[in-house]
Amino acid sequence: MKKIRISKKRCIVTSIIIVLIIILCILAFDTRIKVQTYSISSDKLSSDIRIVLITDLHSCEYGDGESELIEAIDSQKPDVIMLGGDICDDVVPDDNAEALLKGISNKYPCYYVTGNHEYWSDHIDKILNMFYTYGVEVLNGTSDTLLINGQFINICGITDPDAAYSELETDDQLKSLKNIGNNGYYTILLAHRPELIDSYAEYNFDLILCGHAHGGQWRLPGIINGLYAPNQGIFPKYAGGLYNVESSVMIVSRGLAKESTRIPRIFNRPELVVINLNSGK
Repeated sequence: MKKIRISKKRCIVTSIIIVLIIILCILAFDTRIKVQTYSISSDKLSSDIRIVLITDLHSCEYGDGESELIEAIDSQKPDVIMLGGDICDDVVPDDNAEALLKGISNKYPCYYVTGNHEYWSDHIDKILNMFYTYGVEVLNGTSDTLLINGQFINICGITDPDAAYSELETDDQLKSLKNIGNNGYYTILLAHRPELIDSYAEYNFDLILCGHAHGGQWRLPGIINGLYAPNQGIFPKYAGGLYNVESSVMIVSRGLAKESTRIPRIFNRPELVVINLNSGK
């Protein structure tokens, strides 16, 4: 009788452990879109602005015609969309990236900078033409002053350093943008790589938006923010999140790549970033 009770207890304990392992695996490998929201206040703003930041899609699939991603974007009702590089991939066809552009470009002002994989694709001209076709503003050491909710903001952007043809070097692009904020408007820099923050911080950008790090690919929330990121290595400093750097704020998206990556994301859901810019007056 005692042996039967022990056996039952073991079965119960084993069942609980199996259930916990299954739950842990579901959570660890969850690839549903997570909406990550940040709020920033500034005296330069007289009314609120909502930005959606999309990075590192790598043309991965989110429903038929990217319906899941487009619905997630629409639900946030953004004033402007920033596309922070690697929207396309060097291996995965551009179809899903194009479906995204088709679904958002006629609804919102959209700004784009290149990422490294788009240059690795060997068809960067085709990719850029696709963005131009959908009326997306491609920033390459250039800027735009946009009127949103009755106020102007400056939107600047630079190409990825892996640009394979005759574009300005990163430092030269940044120098070309150094006086943009002199008009007194809130100024945003869109750039693919967060590890270049020291260069960005030399200039008067209020907000810097980046991707590239993929959230460090593997995470232990609250313990390890990311295990490895390209160009940063093990335990990257800028894997994902909000960072205060001198007079600027940098937000790094964990990106949306999933089936394009060789190693699966662990405790690192694909991320759609929403930034609420609030009036500080």
